[in-house]
Amino acid sequence: MIIKNKEQLEKMKEIGYICAKIRDTLKSAAVPGVSTKQLDNMAKELFEKYGAKSAPIEDYDFPGYTCISLNHQAAHGIPANNKILKSGDLINIDVSGCKDGYYGDTGVSFVVGTCDDPMKQKVCDVAKEAFHEGIKYAKAGKKINQIGKNVHKKIKENNLKVIENLTGHGIGTKLHQEPSHVFNYFDPWDNIILKKGMCLAVEPFVSTNATEVKNSTRDEWELITDDNSYVAQYEHTIVVRENEEPLILTKID
Repeated sequence: MIIKNKEQLEKMKEIGYICAKIRDTLKSAAVPGVSTKQLDNMAKELFEKYGAKSAPIEDYDFPGYTCISLNHQAAHGIPANNKILKSGDLINIDVSGCKDGYYGDTGVSFVVGTCDDPMKQKVCDVAKEAFHEGIKYAKAGKKINQIGKNVHKKIKENNLKVIENLTGHGIGTKLHQEPSHVFNYFDPWDNIILKKGMCLAVEPFVSTNATEVKNSTRDEWELITDDNSYVAQYEHTIVVRENEEPLILTKID
């Protein structure tokens, strides 16, 4: 989607704020002893409070208001009553929603309680750093592949790996729309030119060792690595601008 007027921008800001509020509320509540289902129930209440809907439910019939992944789950974890958080768990909370026909998408990975392995914290920190490094190049007139090039550069500097088959995407009037991908690595053939007002969900996935994820045998949604690598994601919905870094819609100052 390319934002063309103030009304569209305000609608995108509104759903961006809602998704960010849910993400931050769940992050604060993610303490040892709480189940991922309890966190998801909080998201349900907040979606209803703000008059918004869960995009995974609305668009894909996902069995949860949010995707909450634990430890060696890389993405698309289903919230459940028997998934009880413990100190040291690596958790990813991914929130996407829609209101009045506009979508927002955001996610964060972090360690619950006290970190028991420095690599868990490292993948979380580097995912955030890589995101911010990548969006420095998300400016009108630049090629989209410069985002992935600089995301990957930051990750390689830290001796970590990119999950290559999980990418960002265009967003706006749908959760996933053109451009169909925002790679987290450099593809020289990806010559899409960024335009002012273009809306993107940029989301580096950083791994300790693996470069791909696959569907697990537990359910049709969960994504895992072959080697149980730790994986962290950091995601925001952004709007491309001219001559300055993009506007982050899913950030609460």
